Amino acid sequence: MAEEERDGVRLTSLDRPLGDDLEVTKGALVDYLDAVADRLVPLLAGRPLSIKRVRPGQAPFMQRNISKGAPDWVRTVAVWAQGAHREVHQVLCDDRRTLLWLANQRAVEFHVPFFRAGEQEPTGLVLDLDPPEGAGIDVVVRTARLVRQALEHAGLAGAVKTSGSKGLHVVVPVRGAAVEDVAAATRALAARTASLGPETATTAYIKEDRGGRVFVDSTRSGQSTIVAAYSPRIRPGLPVSFPLTWDTLEAVRPADFTVSTAPALLDDGDPWAAALPDPQELPAELVAEGHTIPVARVQAMHEGKRRKRAEREAAGD
Repeated sequence: MAEEERDGVRLTSLDRPLGDDLEVTKGALVDYLDAVADRLVPLLAGRPLSIKRVRPGQAPFMQRNISKGAPDWVRTVAVWAQGAHREVHQVLCDDRRTLLWLANQRAVEFHVPFFRAGEQEPTGLVLDLDPPEGAGIDVVVRTARLVRQALEHAGLAGAVKTSGSKGLHVVVPVRGAAVEDVAAATRALAARTASLGPETATTAYIKEDRGGRVFVDSTRSGQSTIVAAYSPRIRPGLPVSFPLTWDTLEAVRPADFTVSTAPALLDDGDPWAAALPDPQELPAELVAEGHTIPVARVQAMHEGKRRKRAEREAAGD
């Protein structure tokens, strides 16, 4: 089994398959993350990290708590995990050495929150564009254009990237707003997007209510996470979340960006850093509008209960 050492990190099994049906070796993951470390680490640094790992013979799994036996130089931050009802210690990937250590752990996906450890104000929001089953990227691109239009009407600007799967992310750096206000503004922007193209886009959280339209997901802002730009995804060939430009959006094919192809497309630049606008203040009227819009997950939960109740009542008749 191939082994080597980089930056004091012992890397093992580099010639072995990374995971089941991924069509790449562990070494390919390590080489890719090392190649983009100068661009990826600044996006991860200081943020409590959620990682998705793989192991041959096992299903991929999300990990927030640091692995047992981790080196003492790996920095962590204590975070209360609401779902687990306990405190976990999440990794802070502040340097190349930590990134390489995570790569050796078969960490493939890197998910970050919109806040830094010890801070309360979000640094951004995201509109996650999820295509309907069987749809191509074209309809998602059209929806991204609608998002951009909604942003411009609100006096805001955003950057766009592939999700690393089938969709796109439009990210808007923000400043000076509380978590609840950023989440509200995201809901308002999603609603405005859907109203600009109701035949193309929807904010319906329940899948059967989307009618073959692109889902403009507003729930990834606030306390949730987003896969970082340049992060691989657990799909065959390891596609990556890759920065795009608004000028070339129509020519994009997400499958073109993988751990094998992405480094050559970057040259010496950092297109995500170049694309992101400076942090912006959210317009008060946008935030106020968003506070009148129910939280999608909560609304969907109540609607699901209502429908089940109606079905029971109908069956009783």
